[in-house]
Amino acid sequence: MEAAFSPAARVAAMLRFEAGLARAQARVGIVPPEAARAIEGACDVGRFDLPALFRRAEVDGNLAIPLVRELTALVPEEARSYVHLGATSQDAIDTGLVLQAAEGLEVLRDDLLAVGRACAGLAERHAGTPMVGRTLLQHAAPITFGLKAARWLASVTRELERLAALRRALPVQLGGPVGTLATMGPEGPRVVVLLAEELGLAAPDLPWHAERAPVAELAAGVAIAAGSAANVAADILLLSQTEVGEAAEGGPPGGGGSSSMPQKRNPVHAPLAVAAARIAAANAGAVLASMAHEHERAVGAWQVEWAAVPQLFRAAAAAVGHVRAALEDLRVDPARMRANLELGGGQAMAASLASALAPVLGGPEAFRVVAEVCRRAAAEGLDLLRAAEEEPRVAEALSPEALREALDPERALGAAELFVGRALDRFRAVEEAVGP
Repeated sequence: MEAAFSPAARVAAMLRFEAGLARAQARVGIVPPEAARAIEGACDVGRFDLPALFRRAEVDGNLAIPLVRELTALVPEEARSYVHLGATSQDAIDTGLVLQAAEGLEVLRDDLLAVGRACAGLAERHAGTPMVGRTLLQHAAPITFGLKAARWLASVTRELERLAALRRALPVQLGGPVGTLATMGPEGPRVVVLLAEELGLAAPDLPWHAERAPVAELAAGVAIAAGSAANVAADILLLSQTEVGEAAEGGPPGGGGSSSMPQKRNPVHAPLAVAAARIAAANAGAVLASMAHEHERAVGAWQVEWAAVPQLFRAAAAAVGHVRAALEDLRVDPARMRANLELGGGQAMAASLASALAPVLGGPEAFRVVAEVCRRAAAEGLDLLRAAEEEPRVAEALSPEALREALDPERALGAAELFVGRALDRFRAVEEAVGP
């Protein structure tokens, strides 16, 4: 991601705009072909003094002004009047940022595909591995670790689809000084379409200099991808707590240590993913908070994007990349999952027992009976099976065999296996559609 948003990449993207503009204008006869070739030949980032260019941008107010000046000086005199013809600084800056975003979305896509493949592997391997599901951090009812991984996978799949849609929608910017393209004459609108074609971008119906929904949608989508990655990381952190111990990052010997506690084996990647996602969200928030642009070009709000969008992409890439690293070396402990499921004397099976009693006692009464059984079991240190066996209303409603079946975690998994299969199928379809 650093390569996509480096200073050199920023200049190179704006030069792609200038070269593409010249080619598009040559195609409609506004620019002579030889002038377009000269301009394109000069659009080589290696020919520019980048530190000097950025210093001058601080004086001029934006990077396009010194860049166009230097580019004009690099072409033959007879081609100079055709450089940046009919365009304005915002056209070059916005389109350059969009081109950088296109590269950034590819980086995120590749890492998300790797995250998805890791989740798919976990979902397949652990489709039948029972564990306790937790709500509000408390034991609730049985699930499988495969289902948890499938939920991760489903979120990754959604992000892949979202980012692919964002990439298809990335628009070129070309409107000239006030969005009329007046200085290009009647061929101006056609140039927009051809420029979009040259650069592999979408052609908008009209310029969007002061309508920033394209950038806001991009920012929101990238931040959501980072947040989805952080959601996986948060689960990994909770599963790796000492008293839970159901899964943990692998990593090299000595990794995740402490400067003061020799026994520590801390998670490394998951905390960084959570932190990076928060930074991504903050930068997306800055973009969303800056959508109100004044008249035909903003003063202040537009400039927010120059800093916030690159930082957003860097943070999102860090979030997804760290989750990828955590998942690709995740250590899973099915035995610990089973042991934790049995904590509390099997009370995680209370909802299953209530469901088994409901056809006989009715739903509300079954719920009350099981709640009483659970309270007695907790007070007297009994497991749920023992307390249920000693409850006359349960004994009258269920045979001993039916009671044991109701308290068997592997019989209480509902559609978990089906959902795992659905998540896998959907990911594979999307992987084929968006994969490189």
